[in-house]
Amino acid sequence: MGQALRELVDDVLDLERIERDIFRGRSPRESLLRVFGGQVAGQAMVAAGRTVDEDRDVHSLHGYFLRPGDPFAPIVYEVDRTRDGRSFTTRRVTAVQHGETIFTMSASFQRAEEGVEHQAPMPATPGPDGFRRRDMAPVPGDRPAHTTTGRRLTWPLDVRYVDHSPWDETEDRDPCNRVWVRADGELPDPSSAAARLLHVCVLTYASDLTLLEAAVFPHVVGGAASGEVSLASLDHAVWFHRPFRADEWLLYVQESPSAGAGRGFASGRFYTRDGVLVASVVQEGLIRQRRG
Repeated sequence: MGQALRELVDDVLDLERIERDIFRGRSPRESLLRVFGGQVAGQAMVAAGRTVDEDRDVHSLHGYFLRPGDPFAPIVYEVDRTRDGRSFTTRRVTAVQHGETIFTMSASFQRAEEGVEHQAPMPATPGPDGFRRRDMAPVPGDRPAHTTTGRRLTWPLDVRYVDHSPWDETEDRDPCNRVWVRADGELPDPSSAAARLLHVCVLTYASDLTLLEAAVFPHVVGGAASGEVSLASLDHAVWFHRPFRADEWLLYVQESPSAGAGRGFASGRFYTRDGVLVASVVQEGLIRQRRG
């Protein structure tokens, strides 16, 4: 397991329980401009999951990013036990920092049951071998992603672009992308509720890393890594359809049907290598062009 993933699993996603339904989390040791949205959503999922019976797994989350998070201060997560039904459990999580709410999330958990089944097919896609890791490749202007320091940020995930990438300086790109992603190391076997929750939280973290880039690629050469635009997640939703392992390759198929009014909208689907659709994502984010 890589050092960045170990810190994510053993520290960032391992919240401290302060009270029965109150937890405290911290950010990675990297010096960031603001707390990464996928981190806050992942930590909120940990908090919610620790208040739910073990026979229920999360099937959806809906979150709103209200204020930028301070990476140098702890975040307190307050869980409201909204409902415990016979089949479904609902939780609402509020993330607080410096006395203000920075993020809210609703999550729904379900007891396992059988039902009708179908899925959208995975698009034909070359495998991840041969594509460069996102955190190992050059980017326009040598701007490391998600950091304010002069050094490149080490990611806890192995991310590889198939169609467009931040270091691709070609123009006229479509508002879509395919990305292979997996945890940068082996995670615990998802045979227990706690381990399954960890895989869900790692995928939640991954779902916010590259999705908005699909809305930027048609307009800015080099995308978000060019330094010409600033991005910030506004809201984020994930639906979990089937079991998966976040430490095995997942294809993240992304597209942006609309951008305007300073916002970009994008959706994504996660597939296993053998074509099983395991999760769907929708996000809207702030996209602002920096003026020279």
